[in-house]
Amino acid sequence: MTDTTTTTTTTSPPLPTTTTLADVIEHPENPTKTLSSIPSFQQETTQLTQTQKNQLEELKTLIQQDPNKPTSQITIYNIPMFQNDQTDIILLKFLQARDFKVQEAFTMFKDTLQWRESFKIESLMNDETFDDVSTDFEKVVFNHGFDKQGHPVCYNVYGEFDDKDLYKKTFSDGEKRLRFLRWRIQFLEKSVRKLDFEHGGVNSIFQISDLKNSPGPAKRELRLATQQALQLLQDNYPEFVAKQVFINVPWWYMAFYTMISPFMTQRTKSKFVFATPGKTPETLFKYVQPFHYKIHNPGIK
Repeated sequence: MTDTTTTTTTTSPPLPTTTTLADVIEHPENPTKTLSSIPSFQQETTQLTQTQKNQLEELKTLIQQDPNKPTSQITIYNIPMFQNDQTDIILLKFLQARDFKVQEAFTMFKDTLQWRESFKIESLMNDETFDDVSTDFEKVVFNHGFDKQGHPVCYNVYGEFDDKDLYKKTFSDGEKRLRFLRWRIQFLEKSVRKLDFEHGGVNSIFQISDLKNSPGPAKRELRLATQQALQLLQDNYPEFVAKQVFINVPWWYMAFYTMISPFMTQRTKSKFVFATPGKTPETLFKYVQPFHYKIHNPGIK
């Protein structure tokens, strides 16, 4: 098989209304029917047009006039809203995630606040019950170094789950899967809170997902956990990933991605880069300096 490096920038079809991402993850053998194409999303810009500035002000007005949530009570990602310019940084993320459609961004923002309350994010931040598993989980997900643009780098090393004991400890039942998901969200939230939230600052994370020795598509529990984490990230942490680079990608993962990609937003997919084992070094080092690279990988010098 010829090694290729792929950046997903093409337009993809939207979801059929009768199919969900969970359906595809649960039954990957069933092909997904697709409808007409959706428009592509514009790339993030540091300079807003006058129209976009107006849309930002419109979103702020909608939030301030919402009778269900006084602005004095709104704190998100540990940032009190409407107290300084950090508010604009956060709200721009929601606007960009919804292609500057103000009403959709408003709905997404409200849904995120509701999810954070139901998931008890603030309590989760002080949860110390993960102490007995953190050492194992931190072999799979950890931060190390920076990319060439100064974004902190988060590694996801799925090959660690080839360890049967760790896999069982993490995914053997619903309670363990929920525990891992809660730990993963806690880890993400802590990482997000360390960002600058300022104009010209570092406001997003660079992610590397290493699929070397990753368990295959037959591992249903891992597929479901991946689906949950992806959905929560896309719905509640908009524009916090600057780039998502998948390295050492096996053939089966691209087939799997093809099935689930219609369920992702075009903006999310535009940040994905895939590199097969032979293309991993040259692809990865476009973004990360070799001395910032953490994962041991024979062949990468």
